[in-house]
Amino acid sequence: MLIRFGVVGCGAIHGTHCDAIGKIAGATLAGVYDVVPERSGAAGEKFGVKAHRSFGSLLNAVDAVCVCVPSGLHAQLALKAVRAGKHVVVEKPVDVKVAPATKLVRAARDAGVKLTVISQHRFAADIRRVRDAVQSGELGRPLIGDSFTKWYRTQAYYDSGAWRGTWKLDGGSLMNQSVHYIDMIQWIMGGVAAVRAIMRTAAHDIEAEDVAYALVEYRNGAIGVIHGATVAYPGFAERLEVSGTYGSMIVEGDRLKFCELDPNAPSDPSPYGKGVQKQPTPKVTSQDDGPPVLGGANDPTAIWGEQHRLQIEDFVRAIHDDRDPFITGEDALEPLKVLEAIYRSGRNGGKKVTIAS
Repeated sequence: MLIRFGVVGCGAIHGTHCDAIGKIAGATLAGVYDVVPERSGAAGEKFGVKAHRSFGSLLNAVDAVCVCVPSGLHAQLALKAVRAGKHVVVEKPVDVKVAPATKLVRAARDAGVKLTVISQHRFAADIRRVRDAVQSGELGRPLIGDSFTKWYRTQAYYDSGAWRGTWKLDGGSLMNQSVHYIDMIQWIMGGVAAVRAIMRTAAHDIEAEDVAYALVEYRNGAIGVIHGATVAYPGFAERLEVSGTYGSMIVEGDRLKFCELDPNAPSDPSPYGKGVQKQPTPKVTSQDDGPPVLGGANDPTAIWGEQHRLQIEDFVRAIHDDRDPFITGEDALEPLKVLEAIYRSGRNGGKKVTIAS
């Protein structure tokens, strides 16, 4: 069965989705739509597909939809697609608020359609390696989990779209840029229990924050920091730092840059279950492994296209096999809950905000 995809929203990210679909067996790009007809036309011409005049027209012509509109419209348009019986891929984040996102996730389950939200870094081998080390107990008892997304955006970037940097449709450096590595650290560590945050709009003329810090308490008892910014010139690769009682691992730009485990640590680390064996892992450095991939650190058009392809390919297979995709709608709610809690804390003087499990 050939899955016919439509892409709604022909802004900066749509081409990544269109390119990915074109490389996946069992999928084809069947149409595009944007509220700005010129964008639809340009995208249709570029990818050789019909540029639809309405979202309804696009829905009638496809089996699945990639939602690539401003973040605050994600759940709204995805819900329309779900109610039309279409499978849906939503670009990150699932929405800017938990309530409409939850409504969407439940609607997709009730309708029996597949829903995934882009979190392409979960398909990076080195990030999976770190998660496995934490979740298996190879790293011992988790102690620290830090996430840093110190990027740079010009004022011109925010001025390029009236929705950018607004609370209603976008959010700031956390919701738009840092959401991916916020998802990575909460996924690696097994969920966030509580946060305390401080945030500022320091260097841009926007509504939302362009720099923020949050102190994090994880459900496994570890603590850490989440830092997101778009003021850090010239922009740096995202970074994860994880430490446990048996060692530490550091990822930059989706590449494992440092890993060292205590050679004297037990091979069956309690309390994470019997039978867990430490895997021999070489110490790696930037010299050994090449420079980190900067991605969108200072260029919003630099997108992780291959990992998008892997996620959408998994989604197509999930449709064919009638199974959940690797990243479900429920999975996508977790980083959004963290983000909403950070914003709530930041607006209330850094008071502690707990997150329901």
